[in-house]
Amino acid sequence: MVLVRPSRYTHKLIEETGEFTVNIVPPQLKDVVQYCGTVSGRDHDKFKERKLTAIPSEKVKTPIIKECILHFECRVVNKNDLVPSELEKSIVSNLYPKGDFHRVYFGEILACQHEV
Repeated sequence: MVLVRPSRYTHKLIEETGEFTVNIVPPQLKDVVQYCGTVSGRDHDKFKERKLTAIPSEKVKTPIIKECILHFECRVVNKNDLVPSELEKSIVSNLYPKGDFHRVYFGEILACQHEV
């Protein structure tokens, strides 16, 4: 399960492909994770800027990140939008001041790789 805001470039890619990968990052790449979470792949080549290596997955078209220690290749089996009225008011006011609520993607794991 992954949560992605509709404003994110990742949302567009998952909607187009129906697939996604989850890459588990080693502790030494903490700064890379922070950077990648603050800039958009729509405007930046994060792989090039942070010297990451995209390599082909086994089962999906979405690449995995070589520098990560664990990779899950998934296909979307269901998706739901968060419903503001079903969230605590403090969550809505603190995490969604712009009203950009996440979409929840449920994925079937098609393959799992460890340190490729």
